[in-house]
Amino acid sequence: MQDTYRIALGADDAAIAMKDAMAAYLTDRGYQVTDLSATDGEDYPDVAERVARSVARGEHARAVLVCGTGIGMAIAANKVPGIRAAQIPDSYSAERARKSNDAQIACFGSRTMGVEAALVCLEHWLVSDFAGGGSAPKVEKIKQVESRNLTSPGVPAASTPTPPPPPPTPPPHQGGAPTRGVL
Repeated sequence: MQDTYRIALGADDAAIAMKDAMAAYLTDRGYQVTDLSATDGEDYPDVAERVARSVARGEHARAVLVCGTGIGMAIAANKVPGIRAAQIPDSYSAERARKSNDAQIACFGSRTMGVEAALVCLEHWLVSDFAGGGSAPKVEKIKQVESRNLTSPGVPAASTPTPPPPPPTPPPHQGGAPTRGVL
């Protein structure tokens, strides 16, 4: 079986039913699915990291993550170097996540869309490939941004933004109700 048919799948406790439907859908279509979902005491960041690392290491060509909204999984997965994870709210975004952004991980929300809609979006994502073309330089820039912001021993992290200044002191009371000496 080709590497493109190996897909990691992960979910937190909010998305077990959708994850199970996606696993059956993928398996029925000939994909080799590895379930890396949450175990006792784990939260979505744990799952997202485990799944994203499996893609980054080349163990899986693509992956699907499911939580309540898909947002947290996408944020956490994108912290793993080399990963482009996209939250998928509709079929057009699913297609563009692959064709324009070369996203290896699709993230879905079990509380924001039904299972049938998610499966339609999943299919759009699965059959789409990176188109390159005008998007290739943009994806390359994403990689450059990531590279500039990675830390390694002896290299300082990107500078932390300076906190904003405190709000200005309000002007002294002018007009209105008296502020002193009234009993």
